[in-house]
Amino acid sequence: MILRNINKYLFVSVVCCSLVMVFTACADKLDEEPDSRWIKIDTPEKVSQLLTSGYPSAVPAVIGELMGDNLVDNNVVVPATRFDPDYRFHSEAYKWEDIVSYSSGSDDTPLEVWDKYYKGIAVANHAIAAMKEMSSDPAHDSKLSFSWGEAHLLRSYCHFVLVNVFAEAYKDSIKSMEDWGVPYVTTVEEVVRVDYAKPEYRKKVTEVYQLIEKDILEGIDLIDDSKYEVPAYHFNRNAAYAFAARFYLFKRDYEKCLKYADLALGSNPSTSLRKWASMSANTINTLLNAYNDEKAACNYLLQTTYSLQDRMLSACRYAINTGASSVKAKHAVDGKVATVSVPATKDLLYEGGGPNWNGRVPAFDGKIFRWNAGSEYGSWLFRVYEYFEYTNKIAGIGFVHIIYQPFTAEETLLCRAEAKLYLGNRAGAIQDLEAWTASKIIDEPLTQAQINKKYAGTPATNIFVNDMHPDKMSSEFKVLTGEDLNVLNCILHFRRIETMFEGMRWFDIKRYGITVTHVYRDPMDYDATYDVLEWDDPRRIVQIPYNAIDAGYPSTDRAIDRHDSDDARWKSYSVAQ
Repeated sequence: MILRNINKYLFVSVVCCSLVMVFTACADKLDEEPDSRWIKIDTPEKVSQLLTSGYPSAVPAVIGELMGDNLVDNNVVVPATRFDPDYRFHSEAYKWEDIVSYSSGSDDTPLEVWDKYYKGIAVANHAIAAMKEMSSDPAHDSKLSFSWGEAHLLRSYCHFVLVNVFAEAYKDSIKSMEDWGVPYVTTVEEVVRVDYAKPEYRKKVTEVYQLIEKDILEGIDLIDDSKYEVPAYHFNRNAAYAFAARFYLFKRDYEKCLKYADLALGSNPSTSLRKWASMSANTINTLLNAYNDEKAACNYLLQTTYSLQDRMLSACRYAINTGASSVKAKHAVDGKVATVSVPATKDLLYEGGGPNWNGRVPAFDGKIFRWNAGSEYGSWLFRVYEYFEYTNKIAGIGFVHIIYQPFTAEETLLCRAEAKLYLGNRAGAIQDLEAWTASKIIDEPLTQAQINKKYAGTPATNIFVNDMHPDKMSSEFKVLTGEDLNVLNCILHFRRIETMFEGMRWFDIKRYGITVTHVYRDPMDYDATYDVLEWDDPRRIVQIPYNAIDAGYPSTDRAIDRHDSDDARWKSYSVAQ
């Protein structure tokens, strides 16, 4: 069972503080020796054990899915329904409001992401400090070098997630110096209260990316898979390469993205892609165990989390569903009524065909579940089904685990296809896209003509075409046109399918300045409401958790005067009046 393997990686008690803990603690100097409950990290084995506790037990998947364009409000597309959100903060995220309706310890919230990823950073910093105490040159110490590499990869990855959630998308080295990032923490705290708003901690987005890259390059060549009992739960070599490929893709350094994607995928990527044809659909648990198999070549990194995403999808206010072509709705700001459409996300994700297949993605046959038999209230792929770990079987209480795959061969293949496209190798990009479709049990070869047909038209006429504005975000961005643009839309469509339920589509929305429209109707409302998130709307940034703000960390400026007609971000939207 997967859970037995999870249980091998238990948390180690260690003096490490997340930023939330730091902000809310007293300011006394830590000048006393810790008591016997604390473990002194003084051997290579203890360092390695410590690092297993640093992998975050939270992901921003629920936040990203709600803020993005994969989910619809069933109160709109199924007019007879009057669903409440599973949790109030779900509606705040869907409406792009400040997310504040949660308490400490609530799963899937901004606080959990902020807390758990900074906890991972603190673990990495303690490990690095301990190794410095043990050796004058840990990177070249045979007993420490692999842990030195893992610690730097873990630290860089945690900061990468945080900056992409709580800050603007990377634009370019100049423009992103205008945008605040997140604190980049590289030292062990020596006082209980640290002012992370000081310049040495609070960085601009460009500076955060520079430090992420520095940590990646420090650690990536030191990773040694042979040192791990189960490499899939660590930054093994393929996971490190895949992370580097994604980082450089987001940074638009396509040569380096290609370099690291090639290292991860090898000369024949098809051998490492997921074997959907061999996955039995007899039971959901059989499917789930096969998907999360730590020995599967496609699973570069597995991350165990406490998440209620499965329960959110079955609640069932926000879900994948059919769309609605003509909804009378009022605008969220001025109240003007217009006729708007809600795209069928079921078609966008697995039912609407692709350039070289019709209907459902063949790999998903027998693997999609709905809220109840025959309903169209929402559907979900088995992969987000939960493991339940009982702490008291008699009382029926325990913890909900969902296993995510932050890095896979499939997503890395799509990173490579995108890099190839921008490097002028469109044929190579299509070759990678065809390998992706073949892994989904699609036999028809993929051609440029098929791509042109599927992704023709404009965002107003074709739901598979993205309304992108990256050239407005940065003058350095290479604008694609014609057949290149069609291939890009194909890549983004495949990425959307591959990463559904992971929140990754939200990052693509941010880095490409994709316009998103949400239509919603609260349970007690008669009328629907619509809102539009443009490429430069500051609401694309998730607000810093209120716990950190209350403790003194500066809040994110997400305000926008959308009543100001002179503001380019507030204008007449192309909806049928």
